[in-house]
Amino acid sequence: MAIRPFEFSKYKAPRADAAEGDDGPMSGENLSDLLGRVSKTSSVEIDNLIGEFEGLRRRLQTDRDRIQREIEEYSALTQQVMQLTKIISEGVQKLPAASRSLDS
Repeated sequence: MAIRPFEFSKYKAPRADAAEGDDGPMSGENLSDLLGRVSKTSSVEIDNLIGEFEGLRRRLQTDRDRIQREIEEYSALTQQVMQLTKIISEGVQKLPAASRSLDS
């Protein structure tokens, strides 16, 4: 029987005794081993996430430092342009009036 779109195959819920092996119910030791494996897997995943977050933190700090440095450089450049503009403006004002009237 073909499955049509948006139709899901029949799901069978696990039986209550699915945890039982051929030897009967799971022993305390088996449950302890299972819990240990699950805990280890979760711990490894958490450690991986922590590592990724630490990497992201380092990247954010590096980007922050770079942006701060660029802002400071831009500010210094802006001040230099303002000084140069002032020097040029003062120099133009000192030109003889005759040369300024020729430009008009």
